[in-house]
Amino acid sequence: MEPLFEVVVFLAIATFGAALARRLGLLAPILLVVLGLALSYLPGFPQVRLDPTLVLVGILPPLLYVAALKTSVPAFRLNLRPILLLAVGLVLFTAFVVGTVVHLLLPDVPYSICLALGAVVAPPDAVAATAVARRVGLPRRIVTILEGESLVNDATALVLLRVAIIAATASGGRVGVGDVAREVLVATGGGIVVGLLGVLVFGFLHQRISDPLLDNALSLIIPFAVVFAAEEIHASGVVAVVVTGLGIGHKQPLLLSAASRLQVGAFWRLTRFLLEGLVFLLVGLQLREVVRDLNEPFGRLVAITVAVLLAVFLSRFVWLFPATYLTRLVPRIRRRDPAPPVRVPIILGWAGMRGVVTLAAALALPLTLADGRPYPRQLFIWLAFAVIVVTLVAQGATLPAVARRLKLPPDDPVQDALSAAAVQQQASRAARERLDTLAEGAPPAVVERLRGLLQSRTNLAWERLGGAERETPSRAYARLRQEMIDAEREVFRAARDSGKIPEEVLVRAYRDLDLEESLLRQETDE
Repeated sequence: MEPLFEVVVFLAIATFGAALARRLGLLAPILLVVLGLALSYLPGFPQVRLDPTLVLVGILPPLLYVAALKTSVPAFRLNLRPILLLAVGLVLFTAFVVGTVVHLLLPDVPYSICLALGAVVAPPDAVAATAVARRVGLPRRIVTILEGESLVNDATALVLLRVAIIAATASGGRVGVGDVAREVLVATGGGIVVGLLGVLVFGFLHQRISDPLLDNALSLIIPFAVVFAAEEIHASGVVAVVVTGLGIGHKQPLLLSAASRLQVGAFWRLTRFLLEGLVFLLVGLQLREVVRDLNEPFGRLVAITVAVLLAVFLSRFVWLFPATYLTRLVPRIRRRDPAPPVRVPIILGWAGMRGVVTLAAALALPLTLADGRPYPRQLFIWLAFAVIVVTLVAQGATLPAVARRLKLPPDDPVQDALSAAAVQQQASRAARERLDTLAEGAPPAVVERLRGLLQSRTNLAWERLGGAERETPSRAYARLRQEMIDAEREVFRAARDSGKIPEEVLVRAYRDLDLEESLLRQETDE
């Protein structure tokens, strides 16, 4: 019972921390990490040793899958060049920079394991970057690039880490170019193949399922099934999950019924909330465990830590500016995508927070090198932990101020509303034509009611173009209808309490009223 009790306690603390962050207007990932750091030294609080396999196979896949489900494939494809420059090019560049710096400071440690540490600290966190970016309200394209980077960069880092560990633990400390190429091909190519098969197999199953509960259960199984299949052939489970999530998410309107989409969406929102909170809390709780076995002199520890932090921080900016502007020297790229203002690469550079994947990868470092040779593994784990805490707390906490200082132009809500209204008008026209085709023989009152509903939806889309200083007809309708729903609920509840209706009737009535109220709230919040 004790492990289960601890999990419940951690989930409760993570929920409390997230609620407190919302109340204080803080970023939940940062507050939860700080809370975990404080709790790790609280007398009697359970000590937690994070299992890297649990993170990489049990926590990361569902988080990546739900992120991929919500990612726009057209937007991903449109921004593929900057995404790959960050997710592949920048990860490799950062890994080699950090590996070189650590090898210069620790010349007795083989370069291959120093490169492995570089791969560990290279990828920004898949959760932290997008959570902070959306909370700050960055422009949509920047959020898309950060989301795309966070979906792919873990795969790049983990493949490089695998190659570096093979080199560090191989007899003689050397591997051939063919071995490296084969490892990269199997990991990346195999992951893509497994991911595409996942889209075909699970898309077929989703299309054949009509029960929302079964759709929900299948959706939970998918990321784990894809990861296990990929790992079975030594391919990248991260790549496989991302490819499957992008494919299923893009086709979801055709694969799932309306009821299934609502239930699956609500399930993944809850799952993501709990896992994200738990992840950041667990990162903070590792402090005591990480520090306990450190035996480096304090001055040397500080010097190496500062050097690695500077290498991680500066390498992102050193890469971003040439990647942003030198690529525009190609006329075709410049015509299609003009150079952005300098504040764009600055904010992208500042959003490089690290997270739980970095810590899990550090814990997965080998205990010894080739022929049983030791190396400062605990120091490497500390360096990874320091990079997570400093980048997440320092950069994450200051990102809103940096964004305000740079005065990034926000997305134009008027243009968004105008585009939505134009498409809604086309959709209403198509719906009206379909109604006119099928209206013959239907009761006139029903047809008029449907036409009125259609007109209301069109009016609501155009009303969003107006200012918020006055109450629109749709908002007045929502306000009054809400009062009516509350009155209906009270009557049904009183009838149940007095025995006039059974509980089942109350449940059905409340379900219908709850659905209508949810729709009202959604329309007024947009």
